[in-house]
Amino acid sequence: MPRARGGFKTARRHKKVLAQAKGYVGGKSRLYVNAKEQVNKALLASYKDRKNKKREFRALWIARINAAVRSLGLTYSQFMNSLKKANVALDRRALADLAYHDMNAFKAIVDQVKG
Repeated sequence: MPRARGGFKTARRHKKVLAQAKGYVGGKSRLYVNAKEQVNKALLASYKDRKNKKREFRALWIARINAAVRSLGLTYSQFMNSLKKANVALDRRALADLAYHDMNAFKAIVDQVKG
């Protein structure tokens, strides 16, 4: 039986992987076996980091809110507790954006919550 050397479908599959590996250094962008390995690693990392991005942004928002609130004489946990009691429906993302870009509006929210 003759040896099967990949035909059209194999070439198409290799071409797709090498296109994904465009921009990698050295053989990782030119040699199929190396490119396939690197592309798989990159896809796994991108999947994992799409999940981690949510975690990292939440931590950033909390740090920004905490810094802004401490300059106004409260702690983060006291502020969030009083927000819930005052029925203010702003999420951490919006609060962090206010604290970062518009401190006067954030100060108004803190004063409303304090009183």
